[in-house]
Amino acid sequence: MTAPAATLVEDVSRLILDVPDFPQPGILFKDLTPVLADPPAFAGVVDWLAAVATGDPTGPVTAVVGIESRGFLLGGPLALRLAVPFLPVRKAGKLPRAVLEESYELEYGSAILALHADALPRGGRVLIVDDVLATGGTAAAATALVRRAGGTVAGVAVLLELAALGGRPRLAPLPVHALLTG
Repeated sequence: MTAPAATLVEDVSRLILDVPDFPQPGILFKDLTPVLADPPAFAGVVDWLAAVATGDPTGPVTAVVGIESRGFLLGGPLALRLAVPFLPVRKAGKLPRAVLEESYELEYGSAILALHADALPRGGRVLIVDDVLATGGTAAAATALVRRAGGTVAGVAVLLELAALGGRPRLAPLPVHALLTG
């Protein structure tokens, strides 16, 4: 896969806002909503994600998993672009049918993610999409859910990787694609 255009990286970097002490003291939240509010930047991000998804030499992506909630905002448009199913991975208690659940730790607590048990056809190749990769707990839980549902994880794609928090090694040997690394 080719690297994203320098102008896209610069535009998206400029739009992301730092919000200190959110959702709790000591956390520096990366607010990506200005990227979503800028149509050329948002379109550029979706174009980049599509290049990641179609550039996999091991085979085509047959579904996109978006992790609640900001992964929905990136994964939904990507799935439409690729003409493949979009599968939401949600917080516990949010999906109405039988689910698979996976607990995980994140930088400020613990949580449970869920995926409909019948969401993924066996053998489906899935790209997991989220906004930020921090410690890797959320992406690792989504990966476990996809595998338990009978799918293959083609990789993980995020808008921003916070490299100092060590998420990428936790996901090895999966390919991890980040538009920005901070």
